[in-house]
Amino acid sequence: MTDRSNILTVDQDLPPPVTARSPNTQNPSQATKQSIFQLSSHPIALFFFLAFRSAALTIYLLGLLFTSNFIFVFVIIVLLLAFDFWTVKNVSGRLLVGLRWWNETESNGESVWVFESADPQKRINPTDSRLFWIVLYIVPVIWLVFALVAMIKFEFIWLTLVVIALTLNMANVVAFTRCDRDTKQKWATGFAASVFSRSGGLTGKVFGGLAGRLFG
Repeated sequence: MTDRSNILTVDQDLPPPVTARSPNTQNPSQATKQSIFQLSSHPIALFFFLAFRSAALTIYLLGLLFTSNFIFVFVIIVLLLAFDFWTVKNVSGRLLVGLRWWNETESNGESVWVFESADPQKRINPTDSRLFWIVLYIVPVIWLVFALVAMIKFEFIWLTLVVIALTLNMANVVAFTRCDRDTKQKWATGFAASVFSRSGGLTGKVFGGLAGRLFG
């Protein structure tokens, strides 16, 4: 049975991210010395977001230099990929960019995508947001390069591992991209409809629909 994906938006807002402290304006040189974790509103979430992905890539490249047990390396990388997938899906995305997603199957067998987002008007830490989206898109590209190398060298066992990594990473890429687009569409439609509601209900609905399509 082929699943059909629908987009549902949950109106329940997530807790607003904690606003990062602004750098000391009296001493600009100190601001440039701050690490990304000092600038982050959620340094622990950011650390694990980067740690699991970096560890999986590092062990893939260097794992066999420290041990000749391929099965051990394979299992460790798969566990790191699984931890990364769950953490990004349920924790990192919610805290760093105010987005969360999941997929559920209804009683009729229909597969439904559920997107949850914080209030778009609430401030998201730019450091958290920038790092989240950059790393989210770059890591699958790195795994894709590893896949090409494995195919060229006919290392099909390693290719299996890379396919697992690509599948888990791309699932988050596609889902968070759709979640972000759905949030912008919802915000644009609601904002336009509220602005133009006084000029006439029909005008507000038409403009809101156009704005939703533009951001969708």
